[in-house]
Amino acid sequence: MTDLTAMDAGRRRLAARCREVCEAPPFSIGVFAVILLNAALLGIETYSGLSVALGPVLHLAERFCVIAFTLEMLVRLGAHADRPKAFFRDPWNVFDLLVVSSAFVPFLRENTTLLRLLRLARVLRTARFMPQLRVLLVAVGRSLPGTVSFLFVGALILYVYAMIGWICFAGHDPQHYGSLGRAGLTLFLLMTLEGLGDAVHAGLAVSPFSILYYASYVLLASFVLVNVLIGVVLNSLEEAREMEGAEALRESAAHTADASTPPVAHDAAGAEPADGLRLRIAAMRSALDDMEAQLDLPHAPAPTSISGSPPPAHASAGAV
Repeated sequence: MTDLTAMDAGRRRLAARCREVCEAPPFSIGVFAVILLNAALLGIETYSGLSVALGPVLHLAERFCVIAFTLEMLVRLGAHADRPKAFFRDPWNVFDLLVVSSAFVPFLRENTTLLRLLRLARVLRTARFMPQLRVLLVAVGRSLPGTVSFLFVGALILYVYAMIGWICFAGHDPQHYGSLGRAGLTLFLLMTLEGLGDAVHAGLAVSPFSILYYASYVLLASFVLVNVLIGVVLNSLEEAREMEGAEALRESAAHTADASTPPVAHDAAGAEPADGLRLRIAAMRSALDDMEAQLDLPHAPAPTSISGSPPPAHASAGAV
């Protein structure tokens, strides 16, 4: 049991030191600079002249990026040495681990196209160091179900109006409405209001009622559906911000609880006794209560008397 306790204390010390390194501003700035260097290397490789002239330098710079990303990932893994499951609960940690470890997979390392795509994926890691970008990416992911419904409704409207356009204008304008595919492509381009004036004038030459066709389509496709899509994205953005705030609150509470809870002895099987678990739960509750109390503190100053001192608590409410 003494060995298990010593190992647990060692993991806690390692995690605390690695967390200090991860939370230090120079560490984040350095990793961000390496990510930008990786992006610059990818851009330079697109120029054949520079790629040939600076071949050895680019190769050494790529090796440096791989080593830097590997060391960064080892430090982040060490920061979760006392709670390894928490590392894999964060999707960004899993994404970073897959992107960095892919450089050591033999098949991926030998395939030039896949390797460049994986190196390009490293650029997306800038979201870790830009909270607003991370919120936007989460919002885009959460808006996908609503976007799929939007696409289905939009495709249905496009199909109906394309069929009506083929029936009404196929004989007079076969270039734009000669088939269902041509009509759908024409209406899709009209969704952006590009060439709407020419389409309306061509339709009026066929029938004055064509203005109803184009007006109703523009109203549904360009105004109603687009505003619905904007509403879906904004709603997802608000949910992503709430999730980011809740995650930050949980991380802060977990760090506070870990700092305020003494090491707990383990039994012979390596599990924490019930008393130790109760202590951890109590510390977590206390940390959450303290944070909630700080959020509920009044911001308005207490009223003061003319002399500058606060009024006594037993002051009478008034005489009858």
